[in-house]
Amino acid sequence: MARPRNMKVEWLVYAAVRVVVTALQWTPLSVGYRLAAVIAWVAYKVDKRHRTVALENLKIAFGDAMDDAERDRVVRATYRHFISMIIEIAHIPYKLSLTTWRRYIRFDVERDVLRHILRKKPVLLVTGHYGNWEMAGYLFGVYGFSPWSIYRKLDNPYLDRWLRQFREHTGQRMIPKKGGFDQMEEVLASGGILCTVGDQDAGPKGLFIDFFGRPASTHKAMALMAIQHQAMVVVGAARRLNGRFEYEVDIATVIKPEDLPTGPDAVDVLTRQMMAGLEDIIRKDPTQYLWLHRRWKHKPPEPKARRKKRVDAAESPHPTVSPAETNLTQVPGEIA
Repeated sequence: MARPRNMKVEWLVYAAVRVVVTALQWTPLSVGYRLAAVIAWVAYKVDKRHRTVALENLKIAFGDAMDDAERDRVVRATYRHFISMIIEIAHIPYKLSLTTWRRYIRFDVERDVLRHILRKKPVLLVTGHYGNWEMAGYLFGVYGFSPWSIYRKLDNPYLDRWLRQFREHTGQRMIPKKGGFDQMEEVLASGGILCTVGDQDAGPKGLFIDFFGRPASTHKAMALMAIQHQAMVVVGAARRLNGRFEYEVDIATVIKPEDLPTGPDAVDVLTRQMMAGLEDIIRKDPTQYLWLHRRWKHKPPEPKARRKKRVDAAESPHPTVSPAETNLTQVPGEIA
């Protein structure tokens, strides 16, 4: 049973966050970036757990193609990018508007995508923990398209309400990840735009799709809904340029409704296409991906036949030994 939350403490935390965000908004971004560099250096030194996770993730993703020194450089840059992104988010409402966004964002919308949106046809926008993933929904709100974005509801009710209002400043609307499935379906059924971060771990029962060559637990609900509602699937991200508040929206994959996979493996195929698009984006600049989170947290379930064989062998009072194994055990020193 969950412990009751102390609402006074929750409010004090909320007030402290508001003060910090207000201070960041009053601070010029050039100063904010210097501050981010200092905080990132401290975080890299102190946060051993996430630093280790990031190094392990890079080893999984790039193998021997990236040596220890390069992995360390990327992890340091990842901390700096993430802290810089947090500072930038505080400035988004004052930077992005319908008349100013072109100063900061390079975005050439494909005509097919724009035509699909204007015709009120369903669109699924998939991004990852890359670049500034808060930018997509906010930017489409600036355009006047009023997208719906899936988010994880915060435990602190004061922070959750304030952050939701912050995100919905330009017309973007939020759907809680937990308990919001029906609402997500309504958005696509009505020809709306649904935005989601697609590289979150889905637990041991998720769909295991290769990500950088290793199976990663992935949510399959997005693919299911896209196929069911014949939505256009757009995979992209906002990549920072030149180390400042200047972004390029990179569209890696566009799958039109008529090109959506069909058949019994359709969900697997579509999910694989989405993850491949994200992987292509990340490879262009690995320093902007959040390697600090455990993308390969869970392993695929063991095949039933292999599991049964292992259990039977463990339960057997007289396990079978092959002739080869017998010969090996008769030669001392051959087995280290």
